[in-house]
Amino acid sequence: MASPSKAQIFQWLEAVKDPEIPVISIRDLGILQGIRVADGSVSVDIIPTYSGCPAMYAIQADIKQVLQAHGIEQVSIQLCHEPVWNTDMITEQGRESMRAFGIAPPLQADQRTVACPQCGSTETTCISQFGSTACKALYRCEACLEPFDYFKCHA
Repeated sequence: MASPSKAQIFQWLEAVKDPEIPVISIRDLGILQGIRVADGSVSVDIIPTYSGCPAMYAIQADIKQVLQAHGIEQVSIQLCHEPVWNTDMITEQGRESMRAFGIAPPLQADQRTVACPQCGSTETTCISQFGSTACKALYRCEACLEPFDYFKCHA
């Protein structure tokens, strides 16, 4: 059997989602950094969103499971610390996936206020700097009155 291409492996790894945001792939989140293919084995480089992120264990297991399901038995995963992950690495598709899931994506340089992912209003209030996970804050929309998570910026 011929070794799969890097492009094919990247496509397969789209199935690996962040366990805390199950609608965003590790590629769209920006933590999938590289793939090497040699002699039937695959090496995958990933970076954590923050030091000690507990989701990294699940992500590594999911990467191995997906690749093994495609016939790749020799899988190694390197947890790299460079580059340092930041929210600018999230793709536009990833941001849209978050929004559709009800999570306000991190602000970009030209944004000043957190918009409600339900109705789009920028009349929002931070209720708590600590949301459902360490990387999120809890907000409430003053227009539709719905609470929502905001994925905090990490520069």
